[in-house]
Amino acid sequence: MPNEHLKDEPAKEKPENPITASAAGEKRGDKYQRILEAAVEVIAEHGFFNARVADIAQRAGVADGTIYLYFKSKDQILMAAISNAFGAFLELARAEVKSASEPRDQLRRLALLHLTSLGSNRNLAIVFQTELRQSARFLAQFSQHQLKQYFDLIREVVRKGQDQGVFRGDLSDKIVANCFFGSLDEMVTSWLLSERDYSLPGAADAVVDVILGGVETRRPS
Repeated sequence: MPNEHLKDEPAKEKPENPITASAAGEKRGDKYQRILEAAVEVIAEHGFFNARVADIAQRAGVADGTIYLYFKSKDQILMAAISNAFGAFLELARAEVKSASEPRDQLRRLALLHLTSLGSNRNLAIVFQTELRQSARFLAQFSQHQLKQYFDLIREVVRKGQDQGVFRGDLSDKIVANCFFGSLDEMVTSWLLSERDYSLPGAADAVVDVILGGVETRRPS
């Protein structure tokens, strides 16, 4: 049972990570944000099914009962943590696309952001790559909302490249987006499983080079 009589303890300051750097200002630093960040850490360390709400509360520096002021269940905590982090990522992704005018450069910027965001936060990468996918319900809920927005953004870049004659017009923008995301997604998973410590963002250009090799308009020799 949650203990409503425990006093909140001040949370220790933690360095921000790229994927949450643009989170809504009104939530940054408050109890809600601390709970979400603590949830990512605890779930990554213990797995979703073994993670306890009490552990999340302790890590966040709040009373157990405080958790239930914001969330009805551990399921809600996980989905809120993912939504919060990915929402911030989407803001950055849209900004990256706007900051470049050339479709190939836009894809490179998205790839670098994708790999940097997860490569700089191993706990978040674990939650996205493993814990989220252990539940078909969680994955479906995430895919139908925020992940779809990411795919739509990638497809928009691909269609722009096709309209400009930079990318092949005979390819489905949906298939190209799936290949682009799938390649980056697999790089993150391989990085998590690897025993070697290497820079994940360093693979961004190579991934995009492979994709561009298949989608760029072929010039007659």
